[in-house]
Amino acid sequence: MYHGAQISARLLLWLIGLRVAWWAVSAEDAFNITSSAETLQCLHQCICLSSKQVLCNTGGLKEIPTTLNAGVEDLSLSKNDFSVIESDAFKSLRSLRKLSLDYNNISVIKPFAFRGLTMLTDLSIQYTPLSYIGQYSFAMLHNVTLILLAHNKIEYIEEYSFAGTSYIKWILLSDNPLVTIHSRAFSGLNNVERLIFPSGIRKIEPDAFNSLSNVGFLKFTFMDLSNLLPFTFRGLSHVQVLNIQESDLGVIKPDAFNGSEHIDNLNLLNNKIDAIQELKFTPENAIGVVRFHGNHVLRSPRAKDTSLRIHSISAENNFFPCDCQIHELFDSDFTNGSVHEFRRKNYCISPLEYNGHVMSSIDFDLIAKCHDKVVQDNLGSSAASSMRNFLILVLSIFYIIQ
Repeated sequence: MYHGAQISARLLLWLIGLRVAWWAVSAEDAFNITSSAETLQCLHQCICLSSKQVLCNTGGLKEIPTTLNAGVEDLSLSKNDFSVIESDAFKSLRSLRKLSLDYNNISVIKPFAFRGLTMLTDLSIQYTPLSYIGQYSFAMLHNVTLILLAHNKIEYIEEYSFAGTSYIKWILLSDNPLVTIHSRAFSGLNNVERLIFPSGIRKIEPDAFNSLSNVGFLKFTFMDLSNLLPFTFRGLSHVQVLNIQESDLGVIKPDAFNGSEHIDNLNLLNNKIDAIQELKFTPENAIGVVRFHGNHVLRSPRAKDTSLRIHSISAENNFFPCDCQIHELFDSDFTNGSVHEFRRKNYCISPLEYNGHVMSSIDFDLIAKCHDKVVQDNLGSSAASSMRNFLILVLSIFYIIQ
């Protein structure tokens, strides 16, 4: 009897202790939750999913909030009413890793707008009326791996826009009405895996890519250039793939690629080219492979203006004039040492009777070289003139006799 009462008393004390411990834990949790809520300082326009993740979408904000928790790492400010991103706009949020400013009314990004965000990896500014990228807008972003700038109204990129920015995997500029790339627009931008440009570019200034180095993939499509100017690619170095395709390149001027170096693969694909005034690659360019495929060339280069001292060139499915210029082309480096193979893999664009014909089907022995043709034309004109003078003399003598 006494033993049973003793067990019951011990059980009661154990249950009371358990209850007290549970209450203490519950009180501690409640205190932590209350403290966290106080620490978040969450704006009423925002939703604070945690101390590190904040959503301020469709909140009607007109300025970048400065009262958010300094430890925020993932911040979305989409669908607000920001028009200007001021310099050092995020200086109180130095822990940011991901930042979205999509669907805002952004028209200006001031120099060093994102300075101090040393931990930022992903930046998205899309679907805004942003019309240009100004000097130093994206400067000093040391660890950003992704910059999304698609679906804006960007018409031009000023010099030094990305100065001091490195280790970027992607810069996406597609779906912008980009017209002009100014000189040194990408100066100081290093270690970019992919740089994708929109269609419609009309002018690339000399030195536009100067100091742009360590690029994995650089792509231009659907450009509408009047000229590929001298020194367009000067200073561009250590590129794995440079693609220029489906574009109107106008006239390729002398020295267009002069000053570029260490391009593993240069691909000129399916372009319209009015004329190639000069195309020269030297050992200093250190270009590995040139693929010149599917291009329509209205005026062929002269042999002396073509020097392709590279590891390998492939010229296939191109269309060239099959007039007196063709002999200069056959003497150029485009043939890569085999005129027979070059003729088998390329086509005629002119004259009309040869348009679309594979070169190997044409008897080029019947086509005089341009120099010979000029001589023949001049001789023909001289002969015609002599005959005309002779007839006049004969008629004059006949008239006198009569």
